[in-house]
Amino acid sequence: MTIVIRGGSVVSTSGATPADVVVDGERIAAILDPDSTMAESVQTSADRVIDASGCYVLPGGVDAHVHLELEMTPDATSADTFATGTAAAAWGGTTTVIDFAGQTAGTHVRDAIEARHADADGQCAIDYGFHLAMGDIHDASLAEMEAVMQEGITSFKYFMAYPGAWYSDDGKLLRAMQRAAELGSMVMMHAENGIAIDVLRDQAAAAGQTAPIWHGRTRPSRLEGEAVHRAAALAEIAGTPLYIVHLSSSDALDQVRFARDRGQNVFAETCPQYLYLTLDEHLDQPGRDGLTAICSPPLRDHTHHADLWHGLRRDELAVVATDHCPFCDNEKLLGADDFRATPNGLGSIEHRMDLLHTGVVEGEIGLARWVEVCSTTPARLFGLYPRKGVIAPGSDADIVVYDPAAQHTLGVASHHMNVDNSVWEGVQVTGQVRTVLSRGSFVIDERTFSGRAGHGRFVERQVSDLFV
Repeated sequence: MTIVIRGGSVVSTSGATPADVVVDGERIAAILDPDSTMAESVQTSADRVIDASGCYVLPGGVDAHVHLELEMTPDATSADTFATGTAAAAWGGTTTVIDFAGQTAGTHVRDAIEARHADADGQCAIDYGFHLAMGDIHDASLAEMEAVMQEGITSFKYFMAYPGAWYSDDGKLLRAMQRAAELGSMVMMHAENGIAIDVLRDQAAAAGQTAPIWHGRTRPSRLEGEAVHRAAALAEIAGTPLYIVHLSSSDALDQVRFARDRGQNVFAETCPQYLYLTLDEHLDQPGRDGLTAICSPPLRDHTHHADLWHGLRRDELAVVATDHCPFCDNEKLLGADDFRATPNGLGSIEHRMDLLHTGVVEGEIGLARWVEVCSTTPARLFGLYPRKGVIAPGSDADIVVYDPAAQHTLGVASHHMNVDNSVWEGVQVTGQVRTVLSRGSFVIDERTFSGRAGHGRFVERQVSDLFV
C-alpha cells in the first residue's frame, strides 16, 4: 500500500518543515517538497492520501520504560496486558515500547526471557523490545549476557533498591558493569539507596505512620541523589555508559550533571509524573486517592519540577519515558492499612506525548526537543535508530499525525488503558493524536482504533550508535 501524508509539517530534532511523506509498504519511501511536481504526481497514484493540514507529522514515539503484565506480588499484577497496553500507547502516539524480562533472585536468565516472549508474542498492536532486568548477579548470569545481546536485547537493568528481590550490592554492580563494558551494552540503573530506605520505612510503620504520604517521606530525594552518585562512580571505574531510569529529583539531577561535567556517558530519563504531579497534592491524600499516587521513586514537591524541565532543556535529562505500571483500585487498596503493601506504579503510557506537548505550549521545552526526548534519543540510546525515531527514507513508517491545537481532558472516562483509576483525572492538555501508522499500517485512523493484536513485532536492537 502506498500512502501519502500531505500538507503537514514534519518535525525532527532540527525543527518543523513543510513536507509530504511518502510511505511504500512498511517503510518511508520519500520526503518531498509539497510544491514540487513529484509531490503532485505521487499523490495521484497513491492508494491513500492523508490530509495533515494544520498538523505535525512526527516519528512515532519510543517509550523505553514500560511494565506490562508485571506481577509485582502474588496479589498484584499491572493492569495492562501487552494487548491493551500497546493499543493505549498507540492512542497516545507511541509506536514502539521497550518492556523488561525480569530475572529475580533464584531464577535463570533464559527462563525469564522465554517467559516474556510468551507473554508478548502475538499480542502487541505496535512494535516492542525488551531490556533484561537482572536481580541475581553471579558467574552464570554474567556469562549469559553475551547470548542475550545476540538475541537483540542490548541493555541490562540493575537495582540499588528492593532488598530481597532485586537489590544488588556495589560489588555485584561493579562486576555487572565491567561485563557490560566488555560487551558494549547499556547499563540501566534504578538508583535509590534501598537499604537505608527500608530502615526508614520500617521505622515509620513501627511509629504508626502508615498513610500514603509516608511512602514519599521514607524515600527522600537525598537517597536518590546518593545512589546516582554511587552508580556513576562505579560506571566510571568499569568504563560503561550508564542510564538512570525514572529520575525524580533535583538531588539526583545534580549528580547526573556532575558526572556529565566529568566527561562520563551518563544519561537519565524522567517521567511525566515527576514533571507535573506533587507529593502534597497527590500523595498526601487519604485512602484510595493517595494510594493511587504511590510510585517509586515517589512524587516530589513542586520545587523539583522547574529543575527537571531545565534539565530537559539543557540535555542533562535525555529522555522522557513513562515507567507505565498501573494497578486497579482493588490492588492499590492492599495498602489501605500500611503503605508498604501498596503495589508501586502509575498509568501514563497513553498520555506521555500529550503531556510533553503541553510543556511545549507552555514554553518549557521547544518543539524539536519534544520529538528528541520522546522519540529520537530513546531510539538512538537503545539501538533502534535509524529504523525508529526519525522520519527519513528507509526508516520504518512509524508516523504520527498530530493536531497541536486540540484540547482535551485526561481521565478514566476517556483513556484506553486497562485501569480503573487515573492520577491524571481532570488534567487538561493541548495536542492530540489524529492518525498513527506502525510500519505503514493504520493503528489509529482519524481517532478510530484500526490496529490489531499481533501486528507488533519483537524488534532486535543493536548497540547504540552513540557509542560505536
